[in-house]
Order: sequence, then C-alpha cells, then structure tokens
Amino acid sequence: MRRMTDRRSARLLAVITATAAIAAVGAAAAPALTGSSQDARHTPEKQPVAVGHGGAVASVDADASAAGIEVLKRGGNAVDAAVATAAALGVTEPYSAGLGGGGYLVSYDAASGKIRTLDGRETAPKSADEKLFQEDGKALPFDEVVTSGLSVGTPGTPATWEQALDKWGTKPLGKVLAPAEKLARDGFTVDKTFREQTADNEERFRKFPDTVKLFMPGGKLPKTGSTLRNPDLARTYHTLARKGTGPLYKGAIADDIVDTVRKPKVGSGAGKVRTGDLTAADLKAYKAAKQAPSHTRYRGLDVFGMAPSSSGGTTVGEALNILERSDLSKLSKKKLLHRYIEASRVAFADRGRWVGDPAAEDVPTKDLLSQRFADSRACLIKDDKVLKSPVEPGDPRDPSDCKSGDKAAPTTYEGQSTTHLTAADKWGNIVSYTLTIEQTGGSGMTVPGRGFLLNNELTDFSFEPADPDVHDPNLPGPGKRPRSSMSPTIVLKDGKPSFALGSPGGATIITTVLQSMINHVDRGMPLDEAINAPRASQRNAEKTEVEPKLWKSPLRPQLEDMGHSFTKIDEIGAATGVQPLGDGRWRAVAEKERRGGGSAMVVHPSKH
Repeated sequence: MRRMTDRRSARLLAVITATAAIAAVGAAAAPALTGSSQDARHTPEKQPVAVGHGGAVASVDADASAAGIEVLKRGGNAVDAAVATAAALGVTEPYSAGLGGGGYLVSYDAASGKIRTLDGRETAPKSADEKLFQEDGKALPFDEVVTSGLSVGTPGTPATWEQALDKWGTKPLGKVLAPAEKLARDGFTVDKTFREQTADNEERFRKFPDTVKLFMPGGKLPKTGSTLRNPDLARTYHTLARKGTGPLYKGAIADDIVDTVRKPKVGSGAGKVRTGDLTAADLKAYKAAKQAPSHTRYRGLDVFGMAPSSSGGTTVGEALNILERSDLSKLSKKKLLHRYIEASRVAFADRGRWVGDPAAEDVPTKDLLSQRFADSRACLIKDDKVLKSPVEPGDPRDPSDCKSGDKAAPTTYEGQSTTHLTAADKWGNIVSYTLTIEQTGGSGMTVPGRGFLLNNELTDFSFEPADPDVHDPNLPGPGKRPRSSMSPTIVLKDGKPSFALGSPGGATIITTVLQSMINHVDRGMPLDEAINAPRASQRNAEKTEVEPKLWKSPLRPQLEDMGHSFTKIDEIGAATGVQPLGDGRWRAVAEKERRGGGSAMVVHPSKH
C-alpha cells in the first residue's frame, strides 16, 4: 500500500491575513518553483487539538485550516469555511484533492436541526458500459488504466462547492476562494513527504510534460524547503471567482479537460497511454446530487452519513447495528477487537454485493440499515472462532438468521490519497466533508495551463464481476457514479450535535470511522484520543491490516490463537473531527502523528 501523506506544517501565515478581494493574476506570473527555503515567512503551527469560541476547522494541513478560519472570522458559516478549506487543500495537497476530483459533503443546519448531503462523486462518460475496462473478454491491467484518460470521470468537486454555497452558504464563491487563490499565487513550502510523493510518481508523471512542468520544474524533483507556486491554479481560481463554475463545465476549462482526456499530451518515449471518452456533453450535464443522508440509531445516538453512491454510511451503519446487541464497554480489549473485526468483515461482504449508484442500481439502502438485517448477520459472529473469509453476503431484502447467499465480491481497490475536513461555526452549523482525486497523483495528467490534476476515480468500478452469474452493482455504466467508501459522519444526541468526524484512506475509511466511533461512544475515550488510538482494518479479506502499535501488542498473538491473521501497515486513515462543548465552545481534533499530524484551529482559542 502506498505510504500515506504527511501534512506540511510549513505554510504561509498570509492565508490568515488574506484580503477578501485578490488582484487578478497576470499572465506573467512567478515561476512555479523557487530555490528559497522559507522566504522569511512565519509558519502556522500545527496543533492536533484546539478549543475555543467562534467556530472551528480541522484538516490535515495548517494552511487549509487557516483558510477556513479566515472565512469564519469574516462572518462566514461552516459551509463557507469548508469550501475555503477544501480549495486551499487543492493547492497544498494537489495529489490528494482538487478541482479535478470529487467527494461527499454532509452538513448540519442548526436553524432547522436537519442533516443535508451532497453527492459530488465523479461520473463515467455517457458512452461507458460494463466492459469499459475489458479488452478481448479480459480485464485490463490496473496499472495501465490508472495512468490514462480511461480512468478519468467528470469532476464533481467544483459543482459541490458552488451548489453548497448557493444552497447553504452565506458568502459568494469569489470571497471563499480568495485565500486559496493567494496561496496558489504565493506558494507553499515543499516538505519531505511532498518530495517523496513526487518521487514515487516520477515515472508516470514524466509521461506528461505539463505535469512535469508543474511539479518538477526544470525536470527535477522539487527540493525540500523550496517554495512551490501554482500560478495556473491561481488563474483558474480567479476565473471561477468571477464567473462561477460555468467555464469548468461548459466553457474553455471544460474544453481543456476534454482534450486532456481524449488526446493526452504525452512526452517522447512515454509509451502507450490509453485515451478516454469524456465529452463536453458529459461535463455540461454534471450535477452534484442532493439526497437524503444515511441514518441509523446507535446507543441512543442518531448517526448520519453518506448514502449510496458511497458505501460509507450503509457499511458503518450496518456494522454499528451488528455490534449494538453487545455491551462493548464491558468487554476485554481482546473480545472488543475480535467483534469489531468480525462486524467489519460481515458488513463489507454485504457492501460488495448490494451497494452501487442508486441512479442506476436498485440499492436496498433502508434494508441494509435495518436492525432486523443486522441481527440476522450478527449471529454469524462467535466469541471463540473467526469467520472464514471471504464471507458470503446476506440478503437485506429477506433476512434469514445466519444465512448467506451469493458468492462474495472482492473489495475493489480505492486509492489512499483522499482528504477529510470538518468545520463548525458560531451558530452551531457543522460540515463533514471528504474529497479526493483517488490515488496519489490521480491519473497523473495535469490539465495544461489550469494547474490541477485529473482524477482516476473510475478505477473504483469493478473491472469485471466476481461471479458471472451474480449481478455486480458496481460495474461501469453510462453516467454512473463508482462506489466509494468515503464516510463523512455527523452524530446527534437528542437532536443536537454530539460530534462529527471522517477520514481519508480508501476502503479503510469505513473501518477508521467505525473504530473511532466505538472508541469514543463505547469506550469513553475523548474524541482526540479516540481517533489517535491504534487501528485495525478488516474488509472481508483473509488478513486484517493493523498498525505497528497493534502489531507489537500482546493482543495480536492472543487473536492469532483464535484464528485471526494479520498484516502490518504503517498507517490507516487520518481522521479529523469537531465537537460542541455545550458552553458555546468547540473542540477541533486532528491526528497527532498520522500523515505528519493534522491541524485543528478555532477562531478564538480558550486560555484554558
């Protein structure tokens, strides 16, 4: 698995003092990279926990959190701050998120007490069919598809920003993009991990001259401590600030996206790069989908998440329902970890069989979240032995105790290079937002002159069915959204916010959110400790992935004696969260170590 991203602590305080109106960026912009180190700039300090009044933002990056805080200081609400933070991540975390990707936004409206969601997932071209990733009756090699136009879906992130602001924000897009535009123009400091990620992608980046020009100026890897500027992205943000997202979906930027996908500009000696079939009509037709959230009850709490096309809400919800019949607070650490692993295994079995894009598939969302179905699956779990993987799925439409049905579907690969942010404001509104361009560096293709990478999101589709006799709801189709695991979550108690959280990490997002919730709700850990505890991730596979602290723990041999099998992984997820404290203050939380630590900020920090 690709090493997950450390977050750069060396950023620009200028984001915090960014003026609302940013001057147009001229054609004669600064070079993309300078050899200077910090340019005498003050660096916002990363803190994993912040408490105070006026609103809060938590992300994986200090500059991004600062951009959201700046918008809150200027009177914006949580939706405004979330978009500002996401736009800044498009600058400082271009291999994880940006205009060329998509995501899911969940928000709580304090005035009405309602949860609202937007599905900003990328869509396949209208020409796509179930055999999109097959040739001569066989699935294409994954690596060949990733770095190509064939993997690119219509971006959903810009539409998500504009629709969220239009429906629920208080500031226009131009005001919200101002900090990110300035950051793109002035630059950020390259750290060790950014250089390492570039090096990891060097071979495929070198296929595309425009990607090399942007991320490897002069044809060389960027030096740690140098300043990376993105004047092309600054100009793109400025265009969106003045004209909205129209140019990206039905204008000049849209034309450039289509050209990049259909006629990839490759360098000499690049070899074969497959083309895609994205059209101007595909971009023009794109809409972020407003839909009802997923919902389940757990320990008296209302857990709201993202319904399909994401599998996050249904899979987290089903696993919680499976576990609810047990008093996890009284279990030993061994039994707790065992049951969590097994509940995850079962929920992923059902995810693989039933979840796809509801616009194209009959997805039994309500049935997957029913307690009746969860109880029929929970009886598979025994305290003295381990389920054999892959577990076969059950039928949520007709639950039968301990009965499985169709052949298990393998968990599709989902890239780790996703990011998550949470935001809250002084009025009590909350946003939990996960966004991505899929794997690190997306498709590897930069839109010439526009400053952003295109996604490889279509590789989240199944390349071929697990069983030719069983329908796979995640096969490609015309205009279809590939299944995701993104799990932005907001939890209410008695109708009021209790906490919100989410994480990057591909399919491990689901287990990260699930385990963090168990730690907080059942084990009574403070939210920051809950998300920083060692993690395990089981996704209906033979082996359960565990972080080093669990690998070295005495729990591992105890669980292996039961029949569990483990593999060590450096990091799983990188969560952030926010929580109201009941006195008008907020607690913002982020990782202490994973991805180099996250950045939690509040508008007015408490003195104690």
